[in-house]
Amino acid sequence: MARNVRVMNCPPEAVFEVLADAWLYPSWVVGASRMRDVDEAWPAEGARLHHSVGTWPLVIDDETRSLEWEPPHRMRLRAKGWPLGEAHVVIDVKPRGDGCVVRIQEEAVEGPGSWVPRFLTEPALRVRNAETLQRLAYLAEGRHRTGQAEAEPVPDAE
Repeated sequence: MARNVRVMNCPPEAVFEVLADAWLYPSWVVGASRMRDVDEAWPAEGARLHHSVGTWPLVIDDETRSLEWEPPHRMRLRAKGWPLGEAHVVIDVKPRGDGCVVRIQEEAVEGPGSWVPRFLTEPALRVRNAETLQRLAYLAEGRHRTGQAEAEPVPDAE
């Protein structure tokens, strides 16, 4: 199982705000290129988000299912990325001072990706998930910073 850890300068709740907004999924998940639809119940257990993987014109429509949603501590997903297969992804968040520590673990569980020996797949997954955590940090930390102050009203244009 590939594991990555990152310290983020925001509370765990800010991370879970990003995770709860399924429309942000392609912004932080490396490989996801666009969103097509989101179940109304997202991120509740069993709910799905419908995304595409790849770069145009080689785009594959797929989905990710929520397996566990325990904010602000843990989220578990079953991510599809065919033709490579499916993976279990666990995101654990723990408070640390004014911020938090986020750990992501990913393991191929079905399809061709699960047949390849782990010593070959884990280095690539660690590189990919380091970027995934960096993107998640940008969103969560940015949301936390901008969320602290009330937005000023915009005057009507005359």
